[in-house]
Amino acid sequence: MLERLAGNAALKSELGAALRAGRLPHAILLVGEPGCGAGFAARCLAADYLYPQGGAHAEAVLNGTDTECVSLRGSGKSGGIPVDDVRAMREKIQHSALSTDAAGRVMFIYGAQNLNGTQGSAANALLKILEEPPADVLFLLTAPSAATVLPTIRSRCAAYTVAPVPADECCALLGSRGVPAPMAQELSFLYEGHIGKALQVFADADTRALLASAKKLLEHTARQDTYRALALLNGYEKNREGFAALLWQLEQLCSAVLRRPAYGADACGGLQPDAAARALQAIYSAKKDLTANGNLKLILAVLAADLCKTEPQ
Repeated sequence: MLERLAGNAALKSELGAALRAGRLPHAILLVGEPGCGAGFAARCLAADYLYPQGGAHAEAVLNGTDTECVSLRGSGKSGGIPVDDVRAMREKIQHSALSTDAAGRVMFIYGAQNLNGTQGSAANALLKILEEPPADVLFLLTAPSAATVLPTIRSRCAAYTVAPVPADECCALLGSRGVPAPMAQELSFLYEGHIGKALQVFADADTRALLASAKKLLEHTARQDTYRALALLNGYEKNREGFAALLWQLEQLCSAVLRRPAYGADACGGLQPDAAARALQAIYSAKKDLTANGNLKLILAVLAADLCKTEPQ
């Protein structure tokens, strides 16, 4: 199943060799930016660990429905993993019976950086089972960066990086998933090989609409049209989460213009690299203010003004 992971040849080779030799670490941290496929890589590895011969059960692991796997994820606005959830999963993995056709059991911790809250109690609860793991249990953690995971957890894991794939390989994979060629080419370039992000745009109408709004806002930026920029941004006056997602898309678009100036003309209403660079500064400032829980209406107004300035900021 690991072969289904795009790119990452060295990662697949190393983990595959360890699995075949029976020396796979009992706890593995897969690090990768959102959209790189760290979660998918974890499920592929789990499928190969539990069902080396493949089959329906292995496919169920990839789909997240196999009974030999338990999962922890963040919840709520903070995304934190509650300590009670960790304790419940710990009890389940320690006391559940093993199926006769599985080689072991797997515990997924998606977003291990979210164990940091609640004064470390969730991390401490997990640490107990990591230090004294039940037999044949594989712990698979994911995080956007190893540095975001508490040292006590990180030190008990073997860390591996899941990297974006080259743009041409990403484009080919998107094409195999039914993405039209022009769209596949654009998304592969725009998201720099982050397949998950590209597939989300293709599959989710809301994400496509968000990307279109970001492009329209940069078109207003290119024309220095503060009025229309503010009118668009005012649609996020009661939607902090949506505005944060818009800022992320704006950041990707401006970066793309800097990497390929012609992209500004093709996709962003004629945005030039110098304007894209200034826009990035405005975006970073807005992200900082948003994180600090600033007044959203004021943040939107300042961003519209800063985006449409002609002089360097």
